Amino acid sequence: MSVETIEKRSTSRKLAPRYRVLLHNDDYNSMEYVVQVLITTVPSLTQPQAVSIMMEAHTNGLALVITCAQEHAEFYCETLKDHGLSSTIEPDE
Repeated sequence: MSVETIEKRSTSRKLAPRYRVLLHNDDYNSMEYVVQVLITTVPSLTQPQAVSIMMEAHTNGLALVITCAQEHAEFYCETLKDHGLSSTIEPDE
């Protein structure tokens, strides 16, 4: 019962558009470095989450880092790039 209430409430409220921050695989940075940059760039990530994101990018060529407001997404993306990682953002549809 409470799940329906939460869903109705969240759909009626206008939410800011959300964006996905994507990490692309590269052949230059060590896995440890990528994990460290992810943890320092996105404070909400735990080490196991960062390792999982790094491994997904390594294996599949692309990984979702975080979904958040556009301003934060742009900041995270730029910060990852500043540390030599390949990152893009896209609207979360």
